[in-house]
Amino acid sequence: MPCKWLEVCPLRAYEKKGLISDKWKKEYCQTKSNWKNCKRYKMSEKCEHHPDNMMPDGTIKK
Repeated sequence: MPCKWLEVCPLRAYEKKGLISDKWKKEYCQTKSNWKNCKRYKMSEKCEHHPDNMMPDGTIKK
């Protein structure tokens, strides 16, 4: 089961613009369980704000 935020995650816009590769989606978002390790997902579940350019591993894309 992929992440429930897959289609609405701001990272999809970064992929479409060519600013990040789709490796993030493949390594986190579309996996059966690794999406649970996504820092964005964890923060969303706690209703904590996170920037749109925060990668699943918690790093910030400039």
